[in-house]
This record gives sequence, C-alpha cells and structure tokens, in this order.
Amino acid sequence: MTVYFIGAGPGDPDLITVRGRDLIARCPVCLYAGSLVPPAVVASTPEGCRVLDTAGMSLEEIVAEFDRAHASGLDVARVHSGDPSIYGATAEQFGALREREIPFEIVPGVPAFAAAAARLGVELTVPEVAQTVILSRLSGRASRMPERETLEAVAASRGTLVLHLAAKQLPRIVEELTPLYGADCPAAFVARATWPDEAIARGTLATIVEEAAPLGVERTALVIIGPALAGISERASALYDPHHGRHLRPKA
Repeated sequence: MTVYFIGAGPGDPDLITVRGRDLIARCPVCLYAGSLVPPAVVASTPEGCRVLDTAGMSLEEIVAEFDRAHASGLDVARVHSGDPSIYGATAEQFGALREREIPFEIVPGVPAFAAAAARLGVELTVPEVAQTVILSRLSGRASRMPERETLEAVAASRGTLVLHLAAKQLPRIVEELTPLYGADCPAAFVARATWPDEAIARGTLATIVEEAAPLGVERTALVIIGPALAGISERASALYDPHHGRHLRPKA
C-alpha cells in the first residue's frame, strides 16, 4: 500500500491535478483536511471508501488511520489544501510514516499563492521590477516563527512578498513594511481564492487596511505586497524580444 499526499489545490474542485483526482477515485481510504478542502474535491471516492475529515483529529489519530490501512494493505488518499510542501503540517506525518516504514508519495497541487495571483491577473515576477517571490507568514497560535525570520528580514530584498494566514495581522504588516516598500507600494488581500465566497481587496500599503476592512475576513487570507503587482516595467522580457537571439528563434 501507499499513502498518497495529494495537493487539492486552492479550493475550486477543477484545480486539482488529473493524477490527484484519479487517486482519490481509486483509494479505499481518504483522509482530507476539511477546514480548507471542500467536500466536492473528495466527492469521487469509490463506493465503500473510508472517508474522514481530519480537521478535528490529532496527529496520533491520523497516524493510527495510516497504521490501520497499512495493516489491511489499503492505499490512502491523504488530501491537503494547496500544495503539500507549503504550510501543510505534512513534515510530521512524513516522519511518522518513515519511522513505520510505510510507503508514501507526494502529489503536488496548485498552491494558494499561485491561485491568488491568477485571480488578481498578475505576474509575480516582472522583468527589472521583481524577480524574487518570498513565501512567508507571521507567528500565530499554531506555531511561532523562527527568531531569525522576522518580517523585516524576509522582506529585505523588496521582492514580491506573499504572507500566508495573515488576515488578522494586516495593520502590523503595513506598519512594518511601509518603511521598506514605501506607502505607495501595491498591495493585495486575497481570501479563499477560487472559492464561491472568494474575497479580494487591492490598494497600496497606505490604503489596503481600509480596502480590506469591508470584506470582514478574520481567518485565512493571503497578503501580497510588491511593485510587481502594478504589472509595469520599463523593459519587457527578452524572452519574446525579436532583437534578442535564442536557440529556438534567431535574432532579427
């Protein structure tokens, strides 16, 4: 048997990979993170499948389900939101499986920051404006940030900064980043991208708190900050420049 850690994508059931959907449709056991994965994503489980929402389960209870499936030789679809490599609390599950010598495989998914960029209609890396995307978060109840990873430290490059789980800390983010990026730097607040109740606010560091307030979002949201959000560059990418020769396209 194998435990498949499947990235469910940002929420829209159509934004899961074909491989992920196929595995959900054939695995006789399915554990999904119901706080961020809608039931529609796991609606294709086979008849008789043991389906459990892990939102209210402890790590020990989840691992016990892995043990049960392993003893019975049953494949498990372990469905996480977004991509399992980012803020998925998956490392401890991988460790438990390695200790037990239970095989597992990771199936990547569309991460939340990519879905947010799509809904905003922007490229996060604009030539000569920003070529770095920083994924980070702030300390919360579930886990603290390492002391070296202060907001000022992770934003020092002034690249495109994506802060996860940041809904309640927007005023603090604005206060700490305005000296680095400037008050007129573009900013966006994106909650539950691709869900039916998606909520988006756009503005600058000077206005984003005011713009986001009417949305009434108090839980999961992304805050994206950086000049790339304006989509403006003095120079377009050389990728499609006719005066820039490439091996697939001779110089004009």
